[in-house]
Amino acid sequence: MNLYTKTASELAEMIRNGEVTSEEVTKEFLDRIERTEKKVGALSHIFKDKALEEAKKYDKEGTENRKDYTDRLLFGVPIILKDNIVSKGDLTTAASKILKNYIGTYDSTVVKKLRKAGIPIMGKANMDEFAMGSSNENSSIKPASNPWDLERVPGGSSGGSGAAVAAQQTPIALGSDTGGSIRQPACLTGTVGIKPTYGRVSRYGLMAFGSSLDQIGALAKSTEDLARLLMIIAGYDEKDPTTSDMEVPDYLKNINNDLTGLKIGLPKEYFSEGLDEDVKKVIMEAVEVLKVLGAEVKEVSLPYTRQAISTYYIISSAEAASNLSKYDGVRYGVRKSDKNIEDMYTKSRTEGLGDEVKRRIMIGNYVLSSGFYDAYYKKASQVRRLIREDFENVLKEVDVLLSPVSPTIAFKKGEKLTDPVQMYLADVYTVSANMAGLPALSVPAGFIKGLPVGMQLIGNYFREDLLFNISHKYEQIRGKIEYPEL
Repeated sequence: MNLYTKTASELAEMIRNGEVTSEEVTKEFLDRIERTEKKVGALSHIFKDKALEEAKKYDKEGTENRKDYTDRLLFGVPIILKDNIVSKGDLTTAASKILKNYIGTYDSTVVKKLRKAGIPIMGKANMDEFAMGSSNENSSIKPASNPWDLERVPGGSSGGSGAAVAAQQTPIALGSDTGGSIRQPACLTGTVGIKPTYGRVSRYGLMAFGSSLDQIGALAKSTEDLARLLMIIAGYDEKDPTTSDMEVPDYLKNINNDLTGLKIGLPKEYFSEGLDEDVKKVIMEAVEVLKVLGAEVKEVSLPYTRQAISTYYIISSAEAASNLSKYDGVRYGVRKSDKNIEDMYTKSRTEGLGDEVKRRIMIGNYVLSSGFYDAYYKKASQVRRLIREDFENVLKEVDVLLSPVSPTIAFKKGEKLTDPVQMYLADVYTVSANMAGLPALSVPAGFIKGLPVGMQLIGNYFREDLLFNISHKYEQIRGKIEYPEL
């Protein structure tokens, strides 16, 4: 039946109707992983036996004990987690040498919710070390490949999650997004990815990179899959004081609404110099489809976009330097020396952390240091407020913003690895949504030379429902994507 070609929503309905079992579905995806993983490198750890045991357990329990509507939405459908989301008893390494032996001692809040909803966990997805990167080439485990062209990158830092979905190793995957780390790989792998509003999903159990920017989100083959998954993992958590206590709506209720009269803004700064002309053409063709569906489109301006990349890398690096200071060989991960405390710190961090992580720690400590704090971190925080005000003002005029996700299609491995600035510019259209805390979604809009192009939708706070509505209606016109067989 080739169950691995189905969407998560289709599989959930088949399981609910008794056509297949969770064990059968999980086994087929694990078999698919075995056949394709050597080519793709999407996964850092695979929990084959544990996943099958979980699936059998859920089959035996059935849905009777799951009284909540959300706990039945994806019952029995397996998932892959990004390798920075902690699950009890499982390796969780953030693709870093310094955590290569770390076994989770507790379940993150999202994992607790997945277990409650009867979702087997098949493994952890490869990633850029500590989520720092845009190509998945910063992983200490292996570089992941893009299933559409194995010589190209899948994006990052949630590149493994995107590659796993596009390679049909899993129907759904969780990722984290600090500056585009879900949307950019979703764009480059032809999958759908959502970064929810900051505070919509608990970060408890997510290994922190930039605490004021990080947000757990999801990648899948269809918008409906994302809507179902977000309903399961979203909501207030007393263990994360940054989560919102706003009620999580039924995202499926309005997913098929008519788009007539919807106002869409095209930020002119996102369609200027630096955007590949072929990518622009694909995005504008998608805009025409939305017009046919009844949407009204107008040009808008986000003037502080020019400062977005520099502002983001100052703030995120400062927070990274603080968050990663605990990885010193004392409590977590690998200890490289017992000679004295200074030697232990130096050797453990020198050997345990990769070049990109060290680069950002050094930048972060520099901008936070005495004499430079006001000139860099304080100024960046002020510009961040102006970027947020840009969005707030524009979103009074329009319902949603539309833009490219990446300025180019997936680039070849090694192409930008020696030029950090060029790598950072891959996130030029995505970082602003994180600094403003807004929800943003990437949906496949077309192809260039057989490689996917993603369209970004940015909504107002807690309006994920509107993003799902637009993306779903667009998908109905675009049609189903046939993913690579590998």
